[in-house]
Amino acid sequence: MAPKPPRVTRNPELIRGIRKASRSQMYHKRGLWAIKVKNSGKFPHHEKAAEAAPVTEKPPKFYPADDVKKPLSNKRKSKPTKLRASITPGTVLIILAGRFKGKRVVFLKQLTSGLLLVTGPFKINGVPLRRVNQAYVIATSTKVDISAVNLDKYDDKYFAKKVEKKTKKGENEFFEAEKLDKATLPAEKKEDQKSVDASLLKAIESVPELKAYLGARFSLKSGLKPHELVF
Repeated sequence: MAPKPPRVTRNPELIRGIRKASRSQMYHKRGLWAIKVKNSGKFPHHEKAAEAAPVTEKPPKFYPADDVKKPLSNKRKSKPTKLRASITPGTVLIILAGRFKGKRVVFLKQLTSGLLLVTGPFKINGVPLRRVNQAYVIATSTKVDISAVNLDKYDDKYFAKKVEKKTKKGENEFFEAEKLDKATLPAEKKEDQKSVDASLLKAIESVPELKAYLGARFSLKSGLKPHELVF
């Protein structure tokens, strides 16, 4: 290891406690008088930076064994879903996936989330008021007049499920809870379905064979070429 270079000073010590130049000589030699004149007879004063508050919390004794998940920042701005030009209010759609695959439904309106509000009507083919993604439907050229249907109260909140807090249950309570989970729809939603269906049925029954068309299930048979079908 190389030795440290000797410290260079303007006022070296002659003997211990006695230096070569006095305080007044060093005052002029360092130019402190010029600094004082420049600042109206006073030395410049620099305020000390505020010290950070002492940390009162002690660091954890043990580090977590698993990695702590941190949510990633999402800088994407949500854009409203663009509705296909072939889908307009009253258009009859064919559902391609899910519980009601192959059923024909009437499109009512597009919700804020971008999903489509559709209905069978329920009295004709058993499809209730529900939301469907437009990626899983085929638009047909058939249309139904829905001008008499009031759709003001139907939005995404209408279809939201109520989340209940889970509590520990005994064996008997567990089986009773399963029976309650299979409860039917609230009476209010049943009345809403009836009011929507009543307005639609009048328009559907005024068109010959439209009721039978909505009640029939769509399916491909042998020999049919999907790319040549006209819906």
